Amino acid sequence: MKDQDTRYEAVRSRDARFDGEFFFAVETTGIYCRPSCPAVTPKRRNVRFFATAAAAQGSGFRACRRCRPDAVPGSADWNARADVVGRAMRLIGDGIVDREGVTGLAVRLGYSARQVQRQLTAELGAGPVALARAQRAHTARVLLQTTGLPVTEIAFAAGFASVRQFNDTVRTVYATTPTELRAAVRATRRTATPSAGIPLRLAHRGPYHAGAVFDLLRREAVAGVEEVSGPPGGRTYRRTLRLPYGTGIVAVDERAGDPGRASAVHPGGWLDARLHLTDPRDLTTAVQRLRRLFDLDSDPYAVDERLGADPRLAPLVAARPGLRAPGAADPEEYAVRAVVGRVAAERLVRAYGKALDAPCGTLTHLFPEPATLARSEPEGPLGALTAALADGTVRLDPGVDRDDAQEALLAVPGLDARTIAEIRARALGDPDVVPPGPDVPDTWRPWRTYALHHLRAAEER
Repeated sequence: MKDQDTRYEAVRSRDARFDGEFFFAVETTGIYCRPSCPAVTPKRRNVRFFATAAAAQGSGFRACRRCRPDAVPGSADWNARADVVGRAMRLIGDGIVDREGVTGLAVRLGYSARQVQRQLTAELGAGPVALARAQRAHTARVLLQTTGLPVTEIAFAAGFASVRQFNDTVRTVYATTPTELRAAVRATRRTATPSAGIPLRLAHRGPYHAGAVFDLLRREAVAGVEEVSGPPGGRTYRRTLRLPYGTGIVAVDERAGDPGRASAVHPGGWLDARLHLTDPRDLTTAVQRLRRLFDLDSDPYAVDERLGADPRLAPLVAARPGLRAPGAADPEEYAVRAVVGRVAAERLVRAYGKALDAPCGTLTHLFPEPATLARSEPEGPLGALTAALADGTVRLDPGVDRDDAQEALLAVPGLDARTIAEIRARALGDPDVVPPGPDVPDTWRPWRTYALHHLRAAEER
């Protein structure tokens, strides 16, 4: 949606389909918003458009307090695109800049730091530092408004290097102090602690066919690491996570939030989640992993429009609008599970998984790391894959080049093309993967992964 007049029409009609795809700022107020902001529509001559919130912030605009533009779904482009900008955005979302700096980001992308800076700035209007800063500001707001953590702890949990930097960023982005930002929310909402869990709304655009996602997660659930409880329509998915600074237990509810709000003008909603983290610095990474697992940054309008035009798929799309293509909460874990299957994965958890310090119901372990499995079971495809994951020969992180990853997987002894296709679709989040066998026409590009999910869902009825 590159034409600015077309973008203005989306703003004028408050079209939430484009929330996260672009942002607009009003020069007379100094505020930037999401397209669906309920405020009075500004005059066209006063409006500027930005590809990212970071670009708007870098131009001196503050986040709107009514529409909270920092809380929108991410752009579907960043998940679908295979170029360096898309890969960089996935890595920044995973917190790489906070943990490894711009140099670490550049190394993972295979470019120099200057090249990464230039490409991101040219296309998005903001470099990696500014993009990570905008993400830190959002994390800080979530922690301020949903937890009772001291402000100083929140500053470092959000990824800031100092309390002063934290205070300056919050004032710049939200035009208020951290204390005032916290006070704006009723005290009853600030009851969460790392032990009690952080409540979150995981926003998505458009319709979300949660039933098929939870059906898949229930079938695949590995005991000790995952569970799905409750009746269809009201299920909760829970799992353990190994995170950069600690561990986590996350829970996501099937029932979408605010279903009554959805309309042609304000479609979309959210999934309610709760995160129990041993270290709040892992909040951003945990959220991004859940978003990939549940495919929350997808653009269901683009997917359904393309696939719904095909006579074979049209009735399936009509029956399941907003069907998603789930990803993986831990790409390396998913790759192992794709190779060995669910039953064998449960055996690996019991034999080699790290027990949680504080088990929570049926969730008792973290899935074993590749290095542990490579030492413990070095034979066969499992040993070859885990050794390659452990030494970096195979990379499955959010910023890896998908074609490079596939080539590396093809070199692993014992992996067949179908398993590699499953890993590419789920662990790497590729929306256009076809395993050997199915008759899939090119007219379904670039959403063939979604097309196959429609066909499987129809077969399982």
